[in-house]
Amino acid sequence: MKTHALSLYRKTDRLIIRYFELHDYDNWMQAHSSMREPQNEWDETNWDESELTLKKYKEFLKKQTHLRAQDKFYEFGIFRKDDGLLVGSAHLMDLSRGIFQNAYLGYRIYNTHWGQGYATEACKAALAIAFKDLNLHRVEAGIAPKNRRSIRVAKAIGMRKEGLSARRIFSNGKWVDLVLYAATSEDFGIKYRFSQK
Repeated sequence: MKTHALSLYRKTDRLIIRYFELHDYDNWMQAHSSMREPQNEWDETNWDESELTLKKYKEFLKKQTHLRAQDKFYEFGIFRKDDGLLVGSAHLMDLSRGIFQNAYLGYRIYNTHWGQGYATEACKAALAIAFKDLNLHRVEAGIAPKNRRSIRVAKAIGMRKEGLSARRIFSNGKWVDLVLYAATSEDFGIKYRFSQK
């Protein structure tokens, strides 16, 4: 499936959700070097300077372009409308076509911007891209049972709890349980039309 890059773009009340571009380098570098200390076990600290070079950023852009061309992984920067500041990213990952037409939803808001509802706003936009632009039928989110913030986001954007998936992923040297949330296009009033193209 080939999707025109310009269509994978959304504006919300406060945000712009789009691909990263070369001119975003300074914004990206600043976002990854100005975070507070990790606020919980799922949070991330500032990146090392060696990972924030222009060369590394260009490699990141090249990899993202390649993954989109393979229709496997779509990453979107989350930018504030009023000042263009990068506040996080949203992802549609591990796309499966064929009889599945499925992807996994992920997101990250930098901890300097927590508590402002950006995750909910951006993830709603990511679901719209999934169902309207990428013609997916189902989107899932696997969330650590103790990650209450992300569970609240999943519920707020209309995903339903489907149950506990034991030892779902291998993380930090061990198998980890996840609670699965999901939504289908019909949940948002979009009748899915299956196509083998």
